[in-house]
Amino acid sequence: MNDPLKLLNGKPIACVGAGLVGAAWAIVYARAGCAVNLYDANPAVLASAPERILSQLGALHDHGLIDEPVDRIAARVRVAASLADAVAGARYVQESILERAELKRALLSEIEALDDGQLIVGSSTSGIPSSAFASGLRMAERVLVVHPVNPPSLIPLVELVPSPETSPDALAFARQLMLACRQSPITVNREIEGFVINRLQGVLLREAWAMVKDGVASVEDVDKGIRDGLGWRWAFMGPFETIDLNAVGGVADYAQRLGPLYQRIAASRDHADPWDDALIAEVEAQRRELLPRDQLVARAHWRDLRLMAFAKHLRSVEES
Repeated sequence: MNDPLKLLNGKPIACVGAGLVGAAWAIVYARAGCAVNLYDANPAVLASAPERILSQLGALHDHGLIDEPVDRIAARVRVAASLADAVAGARYVQESILERAELKRALLSEIEALDDGQLIVGSSTSGIPSSAFASGLRMAERVLVVHPVNPPSLIPLVELVPSPETSPDALAFARQLMLACRQSPITVNREIEGFVINRLQGVLLREAWAMVKDGVASVEDVDKGIRDGLGWRWAFMGPFETIDLNAVGGVADYAQRLGPLYQRIAASRDHADPWDDALIAEVEAQRRELLPRDQLVARAHWRDLRLMAFAKHLRSVEES
């Protein structure tokens, strides 16, 4: 189903949590034509959200990534006065509160008290399985992880992670909603800490920190290895397709010839080796030489603009 309004039966989406992730989700749904009820328990965060959303929409419009007038899209986002106000009449809830299972459990208990028996809840959690905060609830079969790569308004990948209690219908609904809103969903077939994206990133980070600790390369040169090397391919293909194309006989040929090398590399590392205080201080010092702390916000803005330019390029390629 390509029309989210039909999937939602004309009902709004409740975005609960209006920080960076929650506000970005509001943009995703509003630009797809959905009515959004936005709520945050922190009045200051909620009060600042409309301005942040309007600014991001303006940048998206300037980069040719949205065709509708900015004000029209922004008007679909309504600031809700309470959780009950946000959830009232909604078909789907996108939860984006703090990464603490007990807080998510408390919120779900509140939502359950407001539930009409139809609500589906997707949690933006980046690593907590939904069984840790939804198990045993009456609505547990309608709760799952819907984890974006931040910010979802710029990066389309979304991980769908059902718990053992999540119903197939709830998972199918979440997948259809993501596709209808032009996101790119993947399904994580069973609960696992960190899901897919953060587990992949975690392996890369483990090696990156270790190489700095061992004096193999500087922080900047490790970053450059990805930025100016692997990242060029990874921007449009994944690791399996990469190696499939890097051997004359395809992936099986690659695995037979280079598999032992990668196995030796993996065996050479102590997977329990922590990021100790001295190593963290060293990486921090090298990063602050490259980017002073007072420039972090500006650099994050620069990153978002680069992502918009990249998204515009991809759209032009897809349409050509």
